[in-house]
Amino acid sequence: WRRFVHDRAPEIDISELESLFSANSDTAAKKSTGRRGPSISKPDKVQLVDLRRANNCEIMLTKIKIPLPDMLSAVLALDSSALDIDQVENLIKFCPTKEEMELLRNYAGDKEMLGKCEQFFMELMKVPRIEAKLRVFGFKITFAAQVEELEGYLNTINAATKEVKESAKLRQIMQTILTLGNALNQGTARGSAVGFKLDSLLKLSDTRARNNKMTLMHYLCKLVGEKMPELLDFANDLVHLEAASKIELKTLAEEMQALNKGIEKILQELMASENDGAISLGFREEFLHTAEEQVKLLASLYMESGRNADSLSHYFGEDPARCPFEQVTKILTLFMKTFIKSREENEKLAEAEKKKLEKEAIKEKSATKKDAADNDNELNLQIHRHRT
Repeated sequence: WRRFVHDRAPEIDISELESLFSANSDTAAKKSTGRRGPSISKPDKVQLVDLRRANNCEIMLTKIKIPLPDMLSAVLALDSSALDIDQVENLIKFCPTKEEMELLRNYAGDKEMLGKCEQFFMELMKVPRIEAKLRVFGFKITFAAQVEELEGYLNTINAATKEVKESAKLRQIMQTILTLGNALNQGTARGSAVGFKLDSLLKLSDTRARNNKMTLMHYLCKLVGEKMPELLDFANDLVHLEAASKIELKTLAEEMQALNKGIEKILQELMASENDGAISLGFREEFLHTAEEQVKLLASLYMESGRNADSLSHYFGEDPARCPFEQVTKILTLFMKTFIKSREENEKLAEAEKKKLEKEAIKEKSATKKDAADNDNELNLQIHRHRT
């Protein structure tokens, strides 16, 4: 570059240079603001709702793809094809509170200046008791599945109770256990019992033989297998027992109560909506009449299953208050599984013993052949010696 140092440079008009390229020129200012002409500041939205709640509300609204008026129409018509239960539950969470409604009613400014959340609240406030209507809507969406699930549980209780009480094989197994217990306790005060507590079934696996190689449950399976092999598959009679043992009656009572309350809420809201005027004219639904009939039938089934549950405790001579349905079915299920497991272990042990005997027989046979061969060899040797 040194060869350019001594060359003559042109004179520069500084004022012209500054007017064209200075950062303070109008052009630069226009570029920095991103718009032509003077800068216009956008007015801030009016925020009345808590910022975090407003932000969460806006996020929720982005997940609902249908326009707000259509959404409200779907709610009023209980149109479950428009919204799912998750969306309805989210809408319930973002119904305006009394305080928020008061703030919005007292707002006298331009409604266009309100944020998205506030405008959404204003729309919801046009529908009287919108939260109650949304709850009715949510109840309708989940109603069929709730009824089906509860009905399934109640039918399982009824089926399991019937199976246990009608199983002749289970009765004979129980009689065998009683006979076994009396034989073990012969000569004692407990040696002539006419029955036993249901939880005694669980003690069969805890009582071990003197040699510690088997339990009383293993012996029961062995005895039944030898004397009454047709009883070994008694578990096949009890198809619904294990499923019934997982049902809590308290939970079913709560679900039944929730359905009855849901029907009450619908009735209350329908009656209240009659005074709403034009806005709630669409809020009429024949679903209520169908739902009432279904809940009545379900209540009848619920009462029947309750009676059956208690009868199962009575069947084994137990008090339902002290040994309820849940306990009875859990004990029977555990007994059934332990019986099956002990039977399989007996079969494996018998198979192992059989193989052991077979090996010993083969070994003994081989030894006998060897002895015979040795005797033949000895005899041949003696004959050879005699000839020589």
